[in-house]
Amino acid sequence: MGYTTSRTIIVSIVVALVCAFVLAFSVEGAEAKSLWDTCLLKISPNCALNIIEVVFGNGIIFDSCCHDLVQEGQVCRDTIIRYIADRPLLVSHRTQYLKKSNDLWTHCVSISQTS
Repeated sequence: MGYTTSRTIIVSIVVALVCAFVLAFSVEGAEAKSLWDTCLLKISPNCALNIIEVVFGNGIIFDSCCHDLVQEGQVCRDTIIRYIADRPLLVSHRTQYLKKSNDLWTHCVSISQTS
């Protein structure tokens, strides 16, 4: 039951993310394109989904994705996570998501420094 619920939440988040990008490109085209060009292309799709699963669900980060996240940079991470967390379906838990994002960043920086 827990696995199914977790997967349902992740699928819902991915759908919300896709909807957010569709809306972003139609409403905030220049800003969304800039975000895409400067941040999202620096990280693999698998790692992007892994990071989303960790921040917006109950996933566990892969070490390789931690390295990608740190290479992407804190500004991009902050921008992307805040952008997703501000979507209407997610905004009520924004504080929780930002804390999880900060915890993930701290964890990934420590992993990157030891390897």
